[in-house]
Amino acid sequence: MRRLQRETRALLKEARRVRRKHGRGQREELLEAFDENIAALRVARSNRDVRAMEQLGEKLDGLLDKHFSFARKSAFREYAESIGIAVIIALILRALVIEAFKIPSGSMIPTLKVGDHIFVNKFIYGIKIPFTDKKLFARLPQRGDVIVFLYPKDVDKGFFDQKDFIKRVVAVAGDKISVYDGVIRINGQRVEHRRLGGECSYVDPGDYGDDLEPKKCIAYAERIGDNRFRVVQSLYRRAPDFSETTIPENHVFVMGDNRDNSSDSREWGLVHQDLIKGKAMIIWWSRGAPTGVRWTRFFGRVHAMPKGESVRP
Repeated sequence: MRRLQRETRALLKEARRVRRKHGRGQREELLEAFDENIAALRVARSNRDVRAMEQLGEKLDGLLDKHFSFARKSAFREYAESIGIAVIIALILRALVIEAFKIPSGSMIPTLKVGDHIFVNKFIYGIKIPFTDKKLFARLPQRGDVIVFLYPKDVDKGFFDQKDFIKRVVAVAGDKISVYDGVIRINGQRVEHRRLGGECSYVDPGDYGDDLEPKKCIAYAERIGDNRFRVVQSLYRRAPDFSETTIPENHVFVMGDNRDNSSDSREWGLVHQDLIKGKAMIIWWSRGAPTGVRWTRFFGRVHAMPKGESVRP
C-alpha cells in the first residue's frame, strides 16, 4: 500500500504538471477525459482503494504515454533533477548555515587537536552576502568564542591562496588588552588563570604528520566571558608579551589555546568582523597521529572543557 501510494502520488504530480504546461491546443474531449481520470485517481488514493488505484493509474499512465510522451520526464532526468536540487540545497546550507572544517595545526591544543573535523555555525554572527565580504545583521562574537575566520593577511590574495584560521576571541571592540608572561588582562582585570597540576605533554604532528615527540607543557584553566576552558604553555619557550592596546570598532583580538605555539593577534594584528566565517560548534570526526581515530572526541562541544586525554598530566 505504501509503495502504491508513493507511485500514485508521483503519477498525479506528473499528470498535473503536464496538464498545466501542455494542455493548451489539445482536444476538449481529451482534456476532459484526462481531468476525470486525475480526479478519480485522487479519490481512489484518498480512500486507499487498491484495485481502483491500480486500474486508474494504468489508464492515466497510458494517456500520458499516448498523448503527452514528449513532455514526460525520463528516469535519467528525474535522477538528474533530484541530484541537482540536493546539490543546490547543500551549497546554500554550506554558504549560509553550516560548514565543515578540518583542524590543520596544533595552535588550539588542547581544545582542538590536529585532525579534528568540526561543524561551524555560519549565520550566528550575521548572514554573509554571496560573493562579497559583507554581512547582514552582523554582530561581533563574545569573549571566549572559538571562531573561524579568513587570515587577515590573505584578504588581497586569490580565492585559492586564502587560508582559514581558527582561534579564540579574547577581547572585543572597546576592550583594553595586554598579555604578560602568558597572563591576559582585559580592561585592567587579570583573566582567571589557574594552574592544573604539574607538568603535562601533548603531541603536535606538524605539517607532515611525522613529529610525534611529546611537547612538555603546563596546563591552566581559564575563564573568559561565559566560557571556561584549558590552555597550555610551553616549558621551553614563551611567546612575546603584548603591550596594552584598545580594540577598535568592528574588530576582535584572538589567541590560540596553545599559547606559546600559536600565530595569532599578538603577531599579525586584529580580525575585522567581515572576515569572520562562523562559530565552531562540535567535533563530528577526529583522526590523527599517534592514536588514529579518536573515538572519545566524537560530538564533543568545542566550547566545553576538553576531555582529560587532550592534555596528559
